[in-house]
Amino acid sequence: MRLIAILLLACVATACGPRTASPAPAPSGGSQGQTSSNPEWDRILAEAKKEGTVNVIGLQGENTRESLTVAFEREYGIPVEFHADAGPGVAPKIANEREAGQYLWDIYVLGTTTALQALFPMGALDPMDSFLVRDDVKDPKYWRGGGIEFLDPEHRLIVMTPFQRGTLFINPTLVQPGEIKSYKDLLDPKWRGRMVMNDPRRAGPGLATFTFFYRHPELGPDFIRQLARQDITIMRNFQQEVDSVGQGRYAILIGTADAIAEERIREGVPVQIMDIQQLREGGDVSPANGAVGVFNRAPHPNAAKVYLNWLLSKDGQNGFAKASGYVSARVDSDTSHAPAWRVPVPGAIKTYDLQAVALRDEVVTLLEELFGPA
Repeated sequence: MRLIAILLLACVATACGPRTASPAPAPSGGSQGQTSSNPEWDRILAEAKKEGTVNVIGLQGENTRESLTVAFEREYGIPVEFHADAGPGVAPKIANEREAGQYLWDIYVLGTTTALQALFPMGALDPMDSFLVRDDVKDPKYWRGGGIEFLDPEHRLIVMTPFQRGTLFINPTLVQPGEIKSYKDLLDPKWRGRMVMNDPRRAGPGLATFTFFYRHPELGPDFIRQLARQDITIMRNFQQEVDSVGQGRYAILIGTADAIAEERIREGVPVQIMDIQQLREGGDVSPANGAVGVFNRAPHPNAAKVYLNWLLSKDGQNGFAKASGYVSARVDSDTSHAPAWRVPVPGAIKTYDLQAVALRDEVVTLLEELFGPA
C-alpha cells in the first residue's frame, strides 16, 4: 500500500508539472517574418496566386536572372516570366507593344537612365506607394539614409543599390599593379588602340562613366576629348566587352555592367575590376541596374505587389546584391560578398540623380561630336 501511494503521488506530480512547449509553426507568407497578422498582405498573396505568374524585365546574366526568379518562385510558388535585356532594348520593346495595345509586363529591374529618358515620358511606370505593403519594407529604419530612395517626385522608380560602381576593368596579365593611378593615365600612348568601352552614346554603364568624367572637376570635357584620341573600340554587348578583355584582345575596358564582370570573374576569366579607391579621382555612385519600377496597366497587379515587396525585403536584396556584385541600400543587408570600396562614400559624384540626367544631352552631344552618331 505504501508503494502504491508513492507511485500515485509521482504520477500526479508528473501530470501537473511544467511541460515543454511545442515549437510554434513557422510564419507563412514570405521572408522577414511577414505573418498572417497582416490581412491585407494575405489577401494580396491569395490574389497573386490566382493570377498565376509575374512578368519581369531585368538585366542579362545567368546569376542575375536566377536571383530574380528562382528564390521568388521557391518562396511563393508563383512562376516568373523573365525577359533579359541590356537596357537600351527595353524602351523600343515597350513602345512597340503598347502601340499594338499590349501591356505584357509587371516589373522593371534595370537602370535609371532608360526609365528617366524613355519609360517616364511614355507614361509606362506607376507610382509605387500603394504597392509597398510589408512592414519590413515600409519602415524607414531598414534603409540607408532614413527611408527608401525614390528617384522622382512621383515615386515611380526606387533606387535599390546605390554603390561605388566599377569604372575601369582590366586584364591583370596586361596591366601591371600601379600602372593606372589616375584616369589621366589612360592618355598614355601605350594604351592607344588597346582599350574598349561600352558605347557611351546610349543609356548604360558607358554613358554613366562618361557622365562621371564630365562632372568631375579634375577631368571634364577636355579629358574626354583627349581620351577620344586613343583609338578606343566601341561595343554594345556586355558579355563581348568583358570577354574581349579576358581573352587579351584589349587590356582595358571603360564602363561595363558590373554584374557581368563579376559573373565572368567567378568563372575564372582573367578580368579585374579596379578598386576606385586606388584611382586619384575616385568613382561615381550609381545603382547600375539596381532600380525597380512597376509598369502601369500591369497584367498581374497583385503578383507585382508580392514580387516588389519580396525584392525589397532583406532576403530579396541579399540575393540580388550578391548575384550582381552590388551593395543594397538596406542597412540590414549582407555586404560580405563585395569589396569594401563598393559601399558609398559621402560626397561621391552621383551619375543617376536628376541633376546628372539633366546633363546627359550635353554629354551625348559631345560624345557624338567625338565618336560620331550612335
